[in-house]
Amino acid sequence: MTEKTAIGLQVTGMSCASCVGRVERVLRAQPGIEEAAVNLADESARVVHDGTVSAADLVAVLDDAGYPAVTEELVLEV
Repeated sequence: MTEKTAIGLQVTGMSCASCVGRVERVLRAQPGIEEAAVNLADESARVVHDGTVSAADLVAVLDDAGYPAVTEELVLEV
């Protein structure tokens, strides 16, 4: 039995319900994705997968589809 993992992403470029549908279809088409739910109002996507997908993979897929995810870099000094 595989453990399900969820990833939340901020998605830009969506302006209507058709955009939401396209983003959901693109995400669900990826291997290992079990569920994808997109919210237009807060520009977010929640993806449940089997642990074989990384956030970087999803960011690349969204970028290719024309709906880039918001990314940030965090540098910690120890």
